Amino acid sequence: MIIKEIIFVALAAIRANLMRSILTTLGIVIGVGAVITMVALGEGAQQQVEDQIQRMGTDVLTIRPQQVRGVGGVASGEQARLYTSDAEALMEDAGELLIVAPEISQRQQVTHQRWNTNSSVLGTWPTYFDIYSMAVEHGRSFNWGEVEGRRRVVVVGHNIPDELNTPAPLLVGRTVQIRGTPFEVVGVLAEKGEMGWVRPDDMVFIPVSTAQYRVFGGRDRLNSILTKVTAGPDNMDPAYDVIDATLRREHRIGPGAPADFRIQNSTDLLESFQETNRAFTFLLAGIAGVSLLVGGIGIMNIMLVSVTERTREIGVRKALGATRGAILFQFLVESLLLCFLGGVLGVIAGAGGAALISNMAGWDTAISLEAVAIALAFSAGIGLFFGIWPAQRAAKLDPIEALRYE
Repeated sequence: MIIKEIIFVALAAIRANLMRSILTTLGIVIGVGAVITMVALGEGAQQQVEDQIQRMGTDVLTIRPQQVRGVGGVASGEQARLYTSDAEALMEDAGELLIVAPEISQRQQVTHQRWNTNSSVLGTWPTYFDIYSMAVEHGRSFNWGEVEGRRRVVVVGHNIPDELNTPAPLLVGRTVQIRGTPFEVVGVLAEKGEMGWVRPDDMVFIPVSTAQYRVFGGRDRLNSILTKVTAGPDNMDPAYDVIDATLRREHRIGPGAPADFRIQNSTDLLESFQETNRAFTFLLAGIAGVSLLVGGIGIMNIMLVSVTERTREIGVRKALGATRGAILFQFLVESLLLCFLGGVLGVIAGAGGAALISNMAGWDTAISLEAVAIALAFSAGIGLFFGIWPAQRAAKLDPIEALRYE
């Protein structure tokens, strides 16, 4: 019963100075709101990347060249290269274990009549569409004969017909210009959406041989080689072994020597992003935590003022039998309530801020219940920590001196 009365007294004291109480909790509201918003942005970005990685496939391996290293692992400054012959060797050696597709890309101007768009032009094999499960909505894909013959044929992403102001079915069979070279549109892809850093809906695809010798200036080099493990993620280790052995043989690199290529899995990229995102989120949350600290100092300051203003009230309560513990508990409850209410308002403000950013900027956000619980607990902890000194000061007042206070 005494605890209930103390809580009612604390609430009455807060209501008696409502405006001051609201202003006092602003630091807590801003701090908690900022934490919730930042964590929501981080969680939303992580979920978006995870979804995109899943669309890319966890059984896709990307092979990229890396800097050549000499004796002792010292970088030589020479950049290694991948060639179409490397992809052909992988296709021969891997058998049924891997689907292989080379990649070479540049941004080029794609023109149709008086319309044009600046798009990423990707030279590859027909197997590229199998690796990413990309369906052709209108027309067809280019074939191996067109790759071998360096034919000027193109498959365009889902958004390209709109950018060229031509309905997708009508664009098939027409001619577009890529870097001034005419290409026949043989197919339009179905909508795929984002896949990590790849946006196939905004890309155009041509045979890799055509890209190398008719568009990009006679370069046999590749940007990367894509492989997909046909038996699923459980066979990643054999796939790694086959790729490593084949490319070491092609590049004449002995066993145990530093490789001039690297093999990346989409899950490795996801882990790297998660680490970066986690560090960034912690940094932003830490900055927002400064607002909580400042808010806590404000709570302590206003509670000290409250103790001074209510010195005579404390003296009367002690003269009527209130114990030190009761006085201490009363002021701690006031401090806790101020911070907790500020935390609740901060959660509401943070959720509203995350929703506003999502609507205005189009960013994905996700409110984390764990972050909400931690923010509320932290705000209550601040109220307890910064309320102890004012509460102890009130509890230690001598009742006679307090009654004399004017």
